[in-house]
Amino acid sequence: MSIKLSPIIAGVMNWGVSDKNLNTKEMSHLINLYLENGITSFDHADIYGGYTTEAQFGKAFNESKISREKLQFISKCGIQYTFENRPNNTIKHYEYSKDYIVWSVENSLKNLQTDYLDALLLHRPSPLMQADEIAEAVEKLKSEGKIKSFGVSNFTPFQTELLRQKTEISFNQVQFSATHYEAMLDGSLDYMQIHNIQPMAWNPLGTVFRENTEQTFRLKQLLATLVDKYHVGSDLILLAWILQHPANILPVAGTVNVARIQQLSKACSLELDKQDWFAIWTESMGNKVP
Repeated sequence: MSIKLSPIIAGVMNWGVSDKNLNTKEMSHLINLYLENGITSFDHADIYGGYTTEAQFGKAFNESKISREKLQFISKCGIQYTFENRPNNTIKHYEYSKDYIVWSVENSLKNLQTDYLDALLLHRPSPLMQADEIAEAVEKLKSEGKIKSFGVSNFTPFQTELLRQKTEISFNQVQFSATHYEAMLDGSLDYMQIHNIQPMAWNPLGTVFRENTEQTFRLKQLLATLVDKYHVGSDLILLAWILQHPANILPVAGTVNVARIQQLSKACSLELDKQDWFAIWTESMGNKVP
């Protein structure tokens, strides 16, 4: 069974100790702020904050007194890092045994202080993953009501198909933005449309505001003119560019800035002129479309 998520997803990767280091009150405020602005889905992974952010979020969610039915929780599992709270990990690797997937979900539920995940994603593909064993874990978790839907993250079409032959795949979270558009050229987004798999896009603003390169310089010049045309910020134009793709992509927005959160929903109603959409792609490539 697939589930409906908000058109833009709140990404919590940077909320914890590894970046913004928000306290419980600040996290609770952010959850409420996103909800007030029509963003009801929250993207987690067990690994965030060195396996600590889920528990911090769960405490904030519990104190917020928001009804669980108003929100959707997504989490990912599988990446194994060497942290003090994972003493048996001596090297980064991936773990997708049935027992581990079930244990990881149950641990996430405890940390998030909830009875179920709306979506469980496998964080990265592993060469050693056993499709039958993964499917057994997924079906067990679904039958017990611990997950409502299942998906993958950073999987190629063939890697996704390997699992789709065994169990339903509802989502694939991939890197996609104006500066990282390969998913719409390598068949990934086409495959997802064919099989009714909804894409999520991590890092949806790409490197536009993070790097000073020839690519980002060209894009910033174009965006300056589009900001005047559409009367919204350049970040919303970049989100609208993603939302306009027919694959119905859900951008994962990681901002904790109050003003930006209050503006995010405007991207959902912003329709770019087709030539402006292609102009963004053209400036990213540095040449005319093929």
